[in-house]
Amino acid sequence: MNDPHPPAAAPPAPTSAELESAWSTLEHLQTEIGKVLIGQQGVLEQLLVAMAAAGHVLVEGVPGLGKTLMVRALAASVAGSFGRIQFTSDLMPSDITGHAIYDLKTEEFRIRRGPVFCNFLLADEINRAPAKTQAALLEVMQEGQVTIEGKPFLLKPPFLVLATQNPVEQEGTYPLPEAQLDRFLLKVLMEYPEPADERVLVRSVVEGHVGDRLDLSMLQPQTDLQGILALQATSARLTVDERVLEYAVDIVLGTREHPGLALGSGPRGGIALIRAARGLALLRQRDFVTPDDIKDVARAALRHRLTLAAELTMEGGSADEVIDELLERVAAPRL
Repeated sequence: MNDPHPPAAAPPAPTSAELESAWSTLEHLQTEIGKVLIGQQGVLEQLLVAMAAAGHVLVEGVPGLGKTLMVRALAASVAGSFGRIQFTSDLMPSDITGHAIYDLKTEEFRIRRGPVFCNFLLADEINRAPAKTQAALLEVMQEGQVTIEGKPFLLKPPFLVLATQNPVEQEGTYPLPEAQLDRFLLKVLMEYPEPADERVLVRSVVEGHVGDRLDLSMLQPQTDLQGILALQATSARLTVDERVLEYAVDIVLGTREHPGLALGSGPRGGIALIRAARGLALLRQRDFVTPDDIKDVARAALRHRLTLAAELTMEGGSADEVIDELLERVAAPRL
């Protein structure tokens, strides 16, 4: 019996010229952003992985760690438009997407577009706003369009939401709903800097080399929007062995059976693992994905898609611990 849903023909693998161009772009971006970023190289790598995979990123950390600096530096290193929304408790959905206003001169309604009409959107402290306002980003993150007064407006690619949030335990924060979290390709945790990096940072500030404001004047664009689109197209065509794909799916299936989880990852988890692993492979200057790539992106790709059971929460467990346990349990293929 014929398969009613035969697999689509695989796109051609990227050429050597496309690979060299993508590798060069990522290397130049990493070097350029490193001019203003002290430490946090692991976080920077995950941001570049998400950009290569055309995915949105949620960066979590306490105030003052440089989340906003990193996101703005990434946008400044690409010749594209940049928008910023400072989320507050009184922010309205129309403040994000835009709204229709009545023009007295023409006696007609005209559309005033919101800050989401850009290439890189910094959603700063996204969990400071209530769920109704957070949900305004759902359509634009998933569909790449905004609906105002019933009329859809498409956003020009590339479009990436780079959101920052403070830990949800802090006062005045609202947990993001599951549907919103699922739209982020990665959730990146930003920890305190290493002592050596912190000493360099403090010394730079007190000696006046940096100042207490975000100084991005030294950054120069390393690529344009077409370069980013080409980078993303190359990443999406990297070779993924069938055994590696099955390995990613097995990890996701394991989250649905784990006794410490009330809710495991949906199918987007497996898709996120493959997309992010492709981006990481490209960053590592390879044209194929390995099981180690899957392992290295698993925490960031899955931690926000899992809901802990009450027992594990009371015991002080974490989603990362569950993911690590699954990586130990699920056998990785040998290529």
